[in-house]
Amino acid sequence: MADPLRYPIGPFQWPEKPLTTEQREGLIAQLAELPVQVRQAVAQLTEEQLDRSYRPGGWTARQVVHHLADSHLNGYVRFRLALTEEAPLIKTYDQQRWAELPDARSAPVSASIALLEGLHARWVALLRSLKPEDFQRTFRHPEHGPLTLDQALALYAWHGRHHVAHLSLVRVQAEGQQTESQPAGS
Repeated sequence: MADPLRYPIGPFQWPEKPLTTEQREGLIAQLAELPVQVRQAVAQLTEEQLDRSYRPGGWTARQVVHHLADSHLNGYVRFRLALTEEAPLIKTYDQQRWAELPDARSAPVSASIALLEGLHARWVALLRSLKPEDFQRTFRHPEHGPLTLDQALALYAWHGRHHVAHLSLVRVQAEGQQTESQPAGS
């Protein structure tokens, strides 16, 4: 069983066959909704709460928001490479080290939310313009091997839901601490 704090929506499952049009549309809708969900998940968090982790040893809420922008920016570029080149080899990056950089540890989350809003508007427009056969184009990941755009779409949609769930855990924990600090009957 997966750790519910690390994988609150469960671990990612790679699709084994091409997605249906309906499945693709659902996943694209999830990408379209992600910036709003991130904004809502952190809206009531204080600066102190943004610097709390959702689990021991995990990233802070602030780092999660910045990671989403970093990761999805890379994802968008990977899609564009796969659409314009024949099975390009993509570059990976050290997510943990990126999350430790000063901007990921301290910059306002509003910058990454704004980035996600613009990025996802472009990404969703691109995805909605593709033909079904375009989703079978591939890029080569150094660790996972060839991935279709169907598989990558499923991954990034899951990734967004996964981290929104982490942000929601921080919010629930913060609300619980506020309730505990209030005297009974107030």
